[in-house]
Amino acid sequence: MAREYHVAKNGRDFGPGTQAEPFLTIQRAAEAAMPGDTVIVHEGVYREWVDPKMGGIGPMERITYRAAEGEKVVIKGSEQITGWEQLPGTTVWKAAVPNALFGDWNPYATFLYGDWMVSPAYPTLHLGDVYLNGTSFFEALSLEDVIKGETRKSGHNYPWGSGHKEPIPNWQDTAYQWYAQVDGEYTTIWANFQGADPNRELVEINVRKCVFYPRQTGCDYITVSGFEMAQAATPFAPPTGDQPGLIGPHWSKGWVIENNHIHDSKCCGISLGKDEKTGDNLFTKTRRKPGYTYQYEAVGKALTMGWGKERIGSHVVRNNVIHDCGQNGIVGHLGCIFCDVYDNEIFRIATKHEFFGWEIGGIKFHAAIDTQVHHNYLHHCTLGMWFDWQTQGTRISGNLFADNSRDLMVEVSHGPYLVDNNIFASPYSFENASQGGAYVHNLVLGNMLHWDVLDRSTPYHFPHSTAIMASSFVYGGDDRFYQNIFVGGADTYGQTQRVSSGTADFNGHPASYEEFVQNIEEAFPGDCNLYTKVKQPVYIDRNVYLQGAQGYDREEHAYHGDGRLTARIVTEQTENGREVYLEATVDSQVLELEAKVMATEDLGVTRAVEGRFETPEGESIVFDTDYCGGRRSAGNVIPGPINSLQPGFNRIRVW
Repeated sequence: MAREYHVAKNGRDFGPGTQAEPFLTIQRAAEAAMPGDTVIVHEGVYREWVDPKMGGIGPMERITYRAAEGEKVVIKGSEQITGWEQLPGTTVWKAAVPNALFGDWNPYATFLYGDWMVSPAYPTLHLGDVYLNGTSFFEALSLEDVIKGETRKSGHNYPWGSGHKEPIPNWQDTAYQWYAQVDGEYTTIWANFQGADPNRELVEINVRKCVFYPRQTGCDYITVSGFEMAQAATPFAPPTGDQPGLIGPHWSKGWVIENNHIHDSKCCGISLGKDEKTGDNLFTKTRRKPGYTYQYEAVGKALTMGWGKERIGSHVVRNNVIHDCGQNGIVGHLGCIFCDVYDNEIFRIATKHEFFGWEIGGIKFHAAIDTQVHHNYLHHCTLGMWFDWQTQGTRISGNLFADNSRDLMVEVSHGPYLVDNNIFASPYSFENASQGGAYVHNLVLGNMLHWDVLDRSTPYHFPHSTAIMASSFVYGGDDRFYQNIFVGGADTYGQTQRVSSGTADFNGHPASYEEFVQNIEEAFPGDCNLYTKVKQPVYIDRNVYLQGAQGYDREEHAYHGDGRLTARIVTEQTENGREVYLEATVDSQVLELEAKVMATEDLGVTRAVEGRFETPEGESIVFDTDYCGGRRSAGNVIPGPINSLQPGFNRIRVW
């Protein structure tokens, strides 16, 4: 019989956990809960790492943790620190914290490092942090720097692998700094509070690595709903490392993470990632092999550990607000298969710029097989979404991207993956270092970059499966672009490589599979070398190109006229809360291009995988619903994600 446990700040862990006699800690309830049980947590701040000992046994017998209705419940990985002593003549204060507070793991003695972490060099920064009334400080390199308290810019124009020079959207004042020294008994922290009195304000420090994360794997079917969770000392989480997040299922199946407010994780907010048994930063630790090789090995090791739909993934992440995390809002390698990620707002990810690595993004997934990422709002991130390796069966649909340094990147994947009905409103819309993608009914207000990758062969899978079929280089192409609107004129931010607005970068690619085969035959004799010499086909039609955007030169039906579309994303605070609108002024001729209701059958199959653009269940997709939920029908279809767009001024709520 299912039971209901209660947790409250006036409870005691030696009680029965009833509503009348609640537990004091969530962990005590986690130790008692069995499949089918519900843990209700009442108002208050709980400073603990919730480590579930057991999961559910199926979707109908899960263990549910939820905040009591109408009550604010906060779970923190930090502790409040008092007893600060001021250094005479300065705005710097000192606190000596007993090491016993940290247990057997001290984030101020643990360096921030990992594969593909670029800057600063190891060993420099630690996983600890200091917060003044909820705002995080910057770690200084010496006590002298803390005492100086100088204002300096925190960001750098870090070069991306593509040559893109990233603009810094949120430069911050780093006069608020801290420095720590750890000895056998105490961790001494100095912090410059710039005139604030830390004994009168709320000052917290990172203590725990995670907030809600099982230490052991295989805790399936858990729901976590309605909490605020913050201030975890999470480590850098590359695809070759252990990937703990502030919250996550840790190599399990069937979690639901919903309606939470997640923020201020040192690195990662939600993790749907891998386990250290498949490898943990072995390139950094050994230098024996490239990180690429260790990542490939992680895939093979995961398969021996039962990586598949029966045991891993199938998580739902919905209706969360995630912000101010140093690396990712949501991260995952291998553990993010067959997931559904939707209705989340993710912002200010990797914009503190205290450190930098290649594995950043509001959402950063490797091997997101059959994962659906839709109707999310990503803004003010260094990179909105980054899908890397084995993006297959993945659908990126109905998302709003705005004010990011880049909106979307898809790297070294072979498809089929689908990008449809999105609004890309940042000046840099997407980078495509993959093949086998389909871009349908998007509004693209920024630039794009496309390139092949001939030095890394990456795996692809049998459709709807984790079983590896083979691996391939990315030859560039085998992409589809149908019924999108491209608007040119965006700033390139000093981009050193070729960027374009539109699809002209595919000029020179054959326009059909038959032509591609003919080109291969004409290039004989040979085998593998033929495919590095012959461009892959592309399938591009019925797109709109405006204000300098250029189209594929063999596109049969396209609009290239003088019509204009100007658009911006506007946020307003109303009585009902915050609302986000697309304001667009459109010339009538922009909407006159004949379009049609498209479906899976119009997109063909990818060359490498020979897979269809279909649902995870293998069913056809019909693109008859637009971004706003409006219906498309024969004779009533226009390019772009919003079918209700009208000539003149439009103001459409998009979030």
